[in-house]
Amino acid sequence: MKILESIAAVRAFVAQARRADRRVALVPTMGALHAGHLALMTAAQTHAAVVVTSIFVNPTQFAAGEDLAQYPRDREGDLAKARSAGCAAVFLPSVEAMYPAGAQTRVSVPGLAAGLCGASRPTHFTGVATIVLKLLNIVGPDVAVFGEKDYQQLAVIRRMVRDLDVPVQIVGHPIVREPDGLAMSSRNVYLSVEQRRDALSLGAALDAVEAAWGAGLRDSEGLIGEARARIRGGTIDYVEVRDADDLVVVEGPATGDMVVALAVRYGTTRLIDNRRLRA
Repeated sequence: MKILESIAAVRAFVAQARRADRRVALVPTMGALHAGHLALMTAAQTHAAVVVTSIFVNPTQFAAGEDLAQYPRDREGDLAKARSAGCAAVFLPSVEAMYPAGAQTRVSVPGLAAGLCGASRPTHFTGVATIVLKLLNIVGPDVAVFGEKDYQQLAVIRRMVRDLDVPVQIVGHPIVREPDGLAMSSRNVYLSVEQRRDALSLGAALDAVEAAWGAGLRDSEGLIGEARARIRGGTIDYVEVRDADDLVVVEGPATGDMVVALAVRYGTTRLIDNRRLRA
């Protein structure tokens, strides 16, 4: 596995793969890798012969007062995990390489970034879109794989790629969960024992919503109520029913493909989860 720390090194590596007529996949991450990330890397290997993963804690997607400085970092552990998952290369850029002095350009997808997580983190998705577009431009992959736990993020990236004619296939991978049902997240390590126990209610709430949907409940407020009634502890940021494609708020009867998305704070830790509901 190659460890690449400069943009030039990544481009040279990918050019070599191209000369061998090998497809390239990108798995962008912020490190602190867990089994969810490794599942993305494994999935990427079904789409391409060469998998590049990036590890970069992106400062532009953190607002003032968020956990940029405390975000978990484990370079050697991450490299070992990426190697075990079959990655061909890991891109480890510096902040200075990704945002040179004087850099001003930012990428915004205002419609899809509004509401849900964008309501409480208004600058977050501009940072996400900017860094993802930069990584796509640097690596030039045939395919890029993202987790569906960050459902709004995935929708933003898909729209950005479509709107800007970026020649890459965006693949979403189903949420990977702990054995007890908690959606895997690098921020789970912040939870106390009690908070983690309460956080299990998020998956249970979505299970209840899915069961109610299967039993014929279509009223969006009723579905939201099913979820809210089961969330324990923490402070609910939002529970919403949105159209699965364009994230428009669903009011009244839900008739098409939907996503129920939620965010709950446990202390300083904000957890998100979602469930697709298909007509």
